[in-house]
Amino acid sequence: MSEKESAAVLLAVNGTLMRGLKLSPNMAAAGATFLKEAVTEPVYRLWTINDEHPAMIRVTDGSGVGVAVEVWEVPAAGLAGILLNEPPGLSIGKVNLDDGSTVLGVIGEPALVEGQREITEFGGWRAYIAATGDA
Repeated sequence: MSEKESAAVLLAVNGTLMRGLKLSPNMAAAGATFLKEAVTEPVYRLWTINDEHPAMIRVTDGSGVGVAVEVWEVPAAGLAGILLNEPPGLSIGKVNLDDGSTVLGVIGEPALVEGQREITEFGGWRAYIAATGDA
């Protein structure tokens, strides 16, 4: 295996890819390793998409919060499989964590959240599903 094939990237996930949730098997299939729970810089807002998964959007108007995420180490070769199995409207972009680091992360397209319920006040998907009883 070449060095490029064995390279790994850090990926912050904020929804159903998190441990024990609906799409967490996709992380295992990609050979990902859980590293830590973390929080983003307070520059994001969060929506629920039909109560199936969240969408995190970066904002620049000062209204963002720190969102709870999990940081995983993902083999570079496995990253494409994770992205291909994400719901439409979600993509991989750069996410700023509250420790000043920048990692890859799952983010939503602004059009995806139109007409959806904003759940920023919960601070994360797990807190939202715990409060509402949704999974």
